[in-house]
Amino acid sequence: MRNAEETLEELDLLLAELQELAQECDILVEGRKDRNALTLLGVRGEFLQVQDAGGIFGVAEGLSHRNRGAIILTDWDRKGGQLAEMLRNALKACEVPYDDTIRTRLSRLSKKEIKDIESLPSYISFLVAQKGEGR
Repeated sequence: MRNAEETLEELDLLLAELQELAQECDILVEGRKDRNALTLLGVRGEFLQVQDAGGIFGVAEGLSHRNRGAIILTDWDRKGGQLAEMLRNALKACEVPYDDTIRTRLSRLSKKEIKDIESLPSYISFLVAQKGEGR
């Protein structure tokens, strides 16, 4: 089992990888709170709120026309998992390259503590406090 310091290091690596991928890909999130949380954590790039962006196929078609890839970053609860699956299918149908590994890795790192993107900043703050206590 990871301690707080190891989890923080892994989260830092994931966020850095996300930032690098965001140079060439749009980040697909469920809503405004998810976008705000990622921005608060220093992630910069083009965010598409799937619920507000013309639906799943509208998102996929738009990315296809703009020759942009996608980073699927939905929550890792049941609804987010279903949405991620629909996005994968739509992106494949429109031949849009996508990455969903960051979502999977975030889920594995924090599944017992949080279930959504919007909770990441508070989770990181919690880990920083634990690290300070030597846990």
